Amino acid sequence: MRPFNNITLMERIISSASYLTAGMAGFLWMILAAILKKGIKQFLMYHIMQSIFISIGYFLFIELYKLIFIILVKIPLINSMFLFFNGVVFNPLPIFWGMSLMQIFTSMVILYLAITSFLGQYSYIPYISDIIKNNTGNR
Repeated sequence: MRPFNNITLMERIISSASYLTAGMAGFLWMILAAILKKGIKQFLMYHIMQSIFISIGYFLFIELYKLIFIILVKIPLINSMFLFFNGVVFNPLPIFWGMSLMQIFTSMVILYLAITSFLGQYSYIPYISDIIKNNTGNR
């Protein structure tokens, strides 16, 4: 994580909002920049692309989990273990304001990414950030 001084407040707000809106704010900013024929700085492009990539990855993970759940629940001995695991991970816990463990984990990751991008730093998530750096020209 390296901070930069030449990043404007607007870029920090957009990059942070991009994580908080699952990439939608950044996507709209990219469309606006294309219409106005303006360039997007590497810092902003990195965070926009990372937020979109993480959102798509999370969606695909949940859909794959649902498919596996449907299959494994039909297997006699495995279904009770998988239902227990599913209950622990996805059921709301009263001690965490009714949030499940999965919601707590995703909220913490999103907050980490939003805060670090607002501070003007390149957020790092192993493997994902490396892919984004290689594809946005940040090396």
